[in-house]
Amino acid sequence: MAMDEATSERELVQRLLRRDEAAFVRLVDTYHSRLLRLALPLVGSRSVAEETVQDTWVAILDGLEGFEGRCSLKTWMFHILLNRARSRAAKEGRTLPFSALGPADEGTVVESERFTAAGAWAVPPSRWGVESPETLVLRGEALAYLEEILAELPPNQRAVVTLRDVEELEPEEVCVLLQLSESNQRVLLHRGRAKLRRALEERFGDAR
Repeated sequence: MAMDEATSERELVQRLLRRDEAAFVRLVDTYHSRLLRLALPLVGSRSVAEETVQDTWVAILDGLEGFEGRCSLKTWMFHILLNRARSRAAKEGRTLPFSALGPADEGTVVESERFTAAGAWAVPPSRWGVESPETLVLRGEALAYLEEILAELPPNQRAVVTLRDVEELEPEEVCVLLQLSESNQRVLLHRGRAKLRRALEERFGDAR
């Protein structure tokens, strides 16, 4: 975390501890939809996810005095959300072992030549219609389509891709949050990214 970001985060936490309503509104506006996106793969129902996020906000406010800054505020909030979501899923009779790659994930293995060792794309698309990939990504149509495809990923892939590519957390943080081994986190990320890429290629042009 950059110095300015760390300072801004400390100031935000102090305002929240003072029960500054404007600071809390800012936090909710920034993170509510992101918490909801992460809860959905675990609980399976939007209504249950909304309740889980509401419970999470209460826990965040109650636990702020114990926030020590060992991780970012965002990561800390995601940790609370995931714990609440797991508890709710267990009560609903839903168990989602993120650490296991079950039969539903035993599809086609992602082509290794498409990725670097760090998990980034190694082979960029060669044809995306008239526009460049950067232009497409900036367009609301492409962003909306990516959201649709992300929502259709298997729950474990969706959670990993959301944390890595949407929230830009480090691999180590994702492994801790989702209780995954490094190898499983990498495989789930690669498979999720591959499905997103294939969907974009089918929509905007085949890279091969």
